[in-house]
Amino acid sequence: MQQRLQKLIAQAGIASRRHAEEMITAGQVQVNGEVITELGARADPASDHIKVKGRLINSLLAQQEKVYVLLNKPKGYLSSMADPKGRPLVTDLIPSALGRLHPVGRLDFNTEGLILLTNDGELTNLVTSARNRIAKVYQVKVKGVPPPSAITRLRRGIDIGDGERTAPAQVRELGTTDTNAWFEVTLYEGRNQQIRRMFDAIGHSVTKLRRTRIGPLDDRSLKPGRWRPLIESEVRRFMKPSVASSRPRRKRR
Repeated sequence: MQQRLQKLIAQAGIASRRHAEEMITAGQVQVNGEVITELGARADPASDHIKVKGRLINSLLAQQEKVYVLLNKPKGYLSSMADPKGRPLVTDLIPSALGRLHPVGRLDFNTEGLILLTNDGELTNLVTSARNRIAKVYQVKVKGVPPPSAITRLRRGIDIGDGERTAPAQVRELGTTDTNAWFEVTLYEGRNQQIRRMFDAIGHSVTKLRRTRIGPLDDRSLKPGRWRPLIESEVRRFMKPSVASSRPRRKRR
């Protein structure tokens, strides 16, 4: 059966569907020896020879077992498959025996918390697509104490520069001192360094940031740098509409 090439590449675990589209437009994909650059192109892995960067992926599509890992990312690791500067990667924290897994979305270098790694491009697309409204919950420590009016701006959506405006977000105060404040922020989108840019926009820079929940996943016992496989029921829950409505939990000060 013919399917879109970006979907097949994602199913093979080569990359997320979005990255697969970039590979196609860059001329890195061939079908039966012909370079394909159109995103609407289709192929049948049962009868067509599909290559990505010169590598035949038909056997990957036929044999691949899906792997799903939940990692508590420490600070000082990149959510990437490679880095030209040689910095530590989240993939360094999981056994190579699990195969080639890619991070689902991103946590920046100095951000801690939960991140998924998988070879399932379909799940990656589901979790990262804003239209699916899968909640990501963060605990945020900022300099100073923002006034209520500033927090209202964050809840309604705010300009964060470069012509970008955030969607409405859930923001709940967790506690304050004379010099800083803690908030719980729930997002349904994932712009680059979004939370840091949101608080910069109201004049209160982020000093600590960690993600505590991805949809239904909230593993309090998972220590930084540790990982565990997802069980089948957890994977299935991502396929249900209710995953976006998971209630965030309160953070201790």
